[in-house]
Amino acid sequence: MKLSNIFKHLSLVLRHKWRVFINCSKCGLVWRGAVHDLSKFTPTEFFESVKYYQGNRSPIGVCRRETGYSKAWLHHKGRNKHHIEYWTDPECQVQPLMPYKYAVECVCDKLAATRTYAGKNYSPDLPLMHWNKYGCKVQGNPKTMQFMEEIFIDVERHEEKHVLSKKYMKKKYQEVCGK
Repeated sequence: MKLSNIFKHLSLVLRHKWRVFINCSKCGLVWRGAVHDLSKFTPTEFFESVKYYQGNRSPIGVCRRETGYSKAWLHHKGRNKHHIEYWTDPECQVQPLMPYKYAVECVCDKLAATRTYAGKNYSPDLPLMHWNKYGCKVQGNPKTMQFMEEIFIDVERHEEKHVLSKKYMKKKYQEVCGK
């Protein structure tokens, strides 16, 4: 594990958390933005992420390719309700609908992660491309999945400023998921 990766990873996490906070605040979820991803500072998540740090993609994927699984991811998804995987249970026929505040935080997280990892190469089509490549493979509630996809389509068409508002998110969630 490189010592320099500790500072690089910490910087990346803090930039990501700041972007999530800004996004969540625009959507009226200031507290969700403030407490977002605090588990990333636990030893289980932090040190694995430092070890597999790349800077331009998630260290979880790098770890998975090398070892076959990621202890950090197993820890993270079980403690953070803004991940669709938190709301899945292979023993259930119907997956639970992700509640509004966590669904919006999930969108804010995915938008912030795409922007953080892409850096200067970010474009409004990247969140939908990432969703189509990775996100839609999760066996989440169909309404939750549709909510996410429709938002990323709107980001591609109209950019983030169009979707990052409390009014838009409430309306879209009610349209797709009901009350």
